[in-house]
Amino acid sequence: MQNSFFFTNFAPKFSIAMADLTNQQKRDWAKTLYLKENLTQQEIADRVGVSRVSVSNWIRQNKWEEQRTALTLTREEQVRSLYRQVGEINKTIEARPEGERFANSAEADIIGKLSKAIKQMETEVGIAEVVSVLTKFIEFLRPQDHQKAKEVVSWADAFIKSIL
Repeated sequence: MQNSFFFTNFAPKFSIAMADLTNQQKRDWAKTLYLKENLTQQEIADRVGVSRVSVSNWIRQNKWEEQRTALTLTREEQVRSLYRQVGEINKTIEARPEGERFANSAEADIIGKLSKAIKQMETEVGIAEVVSVLTKFIEFLRPQDHQKAKEVVSWADAFIKSIL
């Protein structure tokens, strides 16, 4: 698989930026790389500026493998599932006799939580999505104007660092 990360060809710039990150920010970045890219633990360690043992420990301690498996569901599939759950609760409510067709406190609480999760999933843009869009844009730009792509990489690195 071709590595698509935009900073692949510009590692020195990126590694300098990584030196300024906290350990938590490095862990978050490593998690994104682990979940979204097909990289070895050593490649992740090199990119983030930590040891392979640190990456291995983070994977094990924070159960990233389970999270990576969960990501096989797309965001759209997860949102559809949440809508189905709300629909099931609404069917239950509608099946009640007239005058009793309202949510009880537990149902109202669940509907509220599901609605919040739906809104968040439909509107929130995570670091992985940001990286994906920036990667695609730089891959588009690189064959047309390599120098401009290098400049955009610097800005992209700074932007990602700012949101970590």
